[in-house]
Amino acid sequence: MERMIIFCMLFFCSSMALTTAPHKMVKYKQLFKTIKRLETTVKNKDVELLHTPENPVDECLFTAVACFQNGTLKLQPENSQVNSTFTQTIKVLKNFPFSNPGTCESSCESYEKKNPKEFLKSFAKLIRKVIR
Repeated sequence: MERMIIFCMLFFCSSMALTTAPHKMVKYKQLFKTIKRLETTVKNKDVELLHTPENPVDECLFTAVACFQNGTLKLQPENSQVNSTFTQTIKVLKNFPFSNPGTCESSCESYEKKNPKEFLKSFAKLIRKVIR
């Protein structure tokens, strides 16, 4: 009887561990789609250039994501027709929770500045790296 209880507990714990990882992956895939949607509505001319992390090392992923999240607040909609969609998309990106996997020596200002479309493409590339 004791073995059966232990077996059931182990089975339950392992099944819970397996279900949390796919849920997180679904969230990252939704984030990736959100970034792609934003690329089509962002203003790209006569705007502020943004610090764009590219190919950060693993211990700098959190810093890079924080740079992207802060940078999205500076983005502007292409025109007034896409303003409501744009605003909601920015809220999703701003409020997406990330965990801190490590410490990083570099700061956002150490990254090269690029236009908003290149900024979003690099953000999407980073999320794709996290998904894989």
